[in-house]
Amino acid sequence: MEKTIEQYEMINILVNNVGIGKWKSPYETTLEEWDEIINTNLRSVFLCSREAAKIMKEQGGGSIVNIASTRAIMSEPNSEAYAASKGGIVALTHALASSFSQDHIQVNCISPGWIEINDYDQLRKIDHTQHISGRVGKPMDIAKACLYLTDEDNSFINGANIIIDGGMTRKMIYEP
Repeated sequence: MEKTIEQYEMINILVNNVGIGKWKSPYETTLEEWDEIINTNLRSVFLCSREAAKIMKEQGGGSIVNIASTRAIMSEPNSEAYAASKGGIVALTHALASSFSQDHIQVNCISPGWIEINDYDQLRKIDHTQHISGRVGKPMDIAKACLYLTDEDNSFINGANIIIDGGMTRKMIYEP
């Protein structure tokens, strides 16, 4: 935060976008692995939000967007630490929105689903058809939502968790 203030003299927007995971049986997950995931994915969001909010408060306000995951609301086997950390981000978001609101700092959350960051052209047709939108997400889908949530004209949105997953968590998928 100090480096940002040195270079830009203010912080108007913070996007907390971090995530690591280990898909490992809860029977075998070590305490060290659990702590690493929780500290990286959740603790860092709290610490960065707190420090940025101190600066935003002095400036008269700002906007924080936390990136969680659809894993906060749906799971697959062996994803406990990741799911807990992303669920924690959703809860932390509305708690911070409440605490920071008097200082004109809005805090929202985005829970992305499948966002392909590698070779989009290598995806299969079935990858796309799992989504109501008919396609897998792209990083720009999330970036545009961040721009929307941090636009001053949208200050009435506060404490929200917006799911951006092409409808995947709402689609009933049956194996043939």
